[in-house]
Amino acid sequence: MNFYIGCAVWAYKAWVGELYPPGTRNADFLNLYSRRFSTVEGNTTFYATPNSETVTRWATETPPGFEFCLKLPQNITHQKLLQPHIPEALAFLEKMRPLGTHLGPLFAQLPPSYSPAFLDDLTAFLTAWPRTETPLALEVRHSEWFQEPHASNLTALLEELGVGRVLLDSRPIYSGDDDPQLLSERRKPKLPVQFSVTAPFTLIRFISHPQLSMNQIFMEEWVRQIQEWLQAGIKIYFFVHCPLEDMSPHNARYFQQLLEESGVVVPPLPWNNLQQSPHQLSLW
Repeated sequence: MNFYIGCAVWAYKAWVGELYPPGTRNADFLNLYSRRFSTVEGNTTFYATPNSETVTRWATETPPGFEFCLKLPQNITHQKLLQPHIPEALAFLEKMRPLGTHLGPLFAQLPPSYSPAFLDDLTAFLTAWPRTETPLALEVRHSEWFQEPHASNLTALLEELGVGRVLLDSRPIYSGDDDPQLLSERRKPKLPVQFSVTAPFTLIRFISHPQLSMNQIFMEEWVRQIQEWLQAGIKIYFFVHCPLEDMSPHNARYFQQLLEESGVVVPPLPWNNLQQSPHQLSLW
């Protein structure tokens, strides 16, 4: 597979009734999620590292072809410098090994306080990661990383080491007069979108608006970009978020529909295969 699509989490009770059948138990969420989407961002590891029994269970509950793209723990990425935490990062990777073929690229999300002033620290950390064994992607949030010469310096570093770029697109939630993040626990940053890849793969984090029509122009832009990258042989992981998490699966399913209707060659969405006649989603 060269295209994977999913959400940020799998254990969300409000999805029972649409994504999951009525009466679904919490213990069955991952099993059912992995038979509806092909990947998950796995935000859970940012806050706590699961034990080996849990990781093994994740592997046994998910079907062939399903991949976890897990976030490095915050006690590694959010402690000012990265280099002192290289042993912890490598230990975290070892704990994820039981996922086997279900282990997709991992990614490091750096805080807004981590600026280009720490480029040497970042270089040391990325160089120490066993990139040929397990791909790693990077998300930066300090505004100076998107300005020259820092943007070019970062791109050169990522390309040299084969580290992927995490592309965060929060434009939909900042495009209207309303603020869909009012009820959200964590606000997404407003940063430029970099339509470039630095490795044979990329992770896209699309922060969708709860009102589907507000996403249309941005989704159509991603459809064109994804088609170009797939034709170039880039593997793509596309994660749909939403400040109103209830809407994330619905918005992801709609994006899959746009891809198919536009003639982009992507694997069928497993969720659609569960229904004999999957209903067509509408903007309205």
